[in-house]
Amino acid sequence: MHWKHLPIVAFDTETTGLHPFGGDRIIEFAAVSMHIGPDGKVSGVSEHSWLVNPGIPIPHKVTEITGITDADVADAPPFKTIADDVHALLQGAITVAHNYPFDLNFISQELNRVDLVWPEPLAEIDTVDLSIKSFPDARSHRLKDVCKRMDVSLVGAHRATNDAEACGRVFIELARRADVEDSLQAMLEWANAIGRPPENGPFTTNPAGTLVFAEGPHEGSPIGHQPIYLAWMTKARQQAADGWHWRFSESTRRWVRRWLDIRGSGRSRPSMKSFRSDDWIVDSCIAEI
Repeated sequence: MHWKHLPIVAFDTETTGLHPFGGDRIIEFAAVSMHIGPDGKVSGVSEHSWLVNPGIPIPHKVTEITGITDADVADAPPFKTIADDVHALLQGAITVAHNYPFDLNFISQELNRVDLVWPEPLAEIDTVDLSIKSFPDARSHRLKDVCKRMDVSLVGAHRATNDAEACGRVFIELARRADVEDSLQAMLEWANAIGRPPENGPFTTNPAGTLVFAEGPHEGSPIGHQPIYLAWMTKARQQAADGWHWRFSESTRRWVRRWLDIRGSGRSRPSMKSFRSDDWIVDSCIAEI
């Protein structure tokens, strides 16, 4: 599959805080669809953005950073009104975000509230990870600093549309400079990104669109509910007449390892003695708040 001819959707959210599982909500969502020209650069852009009424007050600190006030969102629709549009934009696309897990968690929580699930895009590209890979000695991997290094314009930072477009342009420019092969699998390997699992493997999607186990003791269960079993899959062998063999294919094991590496870990924790979900934080090298 040639990724340069697939829809590329960079997205961003502005939120009431940093805790998607602690009651914070989305106040702005933007997605910017991009196309790549023959020269490997951006050849076309279309924008989709919404202010969102979070149903809770916007903290003063967030207003200082984003410029978004309670008055701005008072007449805006709640997320449930745009949920189907957001889901459709991300489904079947190469998706790009800066600090992808942050936006994924907020969007997933909002989708879950209206009985929708994360759409499992063709690819999940995190430009923080790409920046760390491309500039390992850099002290900062904040979007504005990455843009400076890449000579990408970012005007009006901390508004979702501006951040989303800058993020998408960073990804495309990094891929152009690295001369990434026009193969979806090659691009995923280069970006260390999650794509869809190999066909005919041990996973499938249920009617709701959730990625689940297609076989084994956890058949029908969402894969995210069984991280220990996923880890076992990367090591499992079975005995045959000619000796021991891997139970699962190399492509499946590689996909599981990447999924665990990206979805199953955080970048930083403030205390090695604490195990609460809200103790996972954003590294200082990418934090904006």
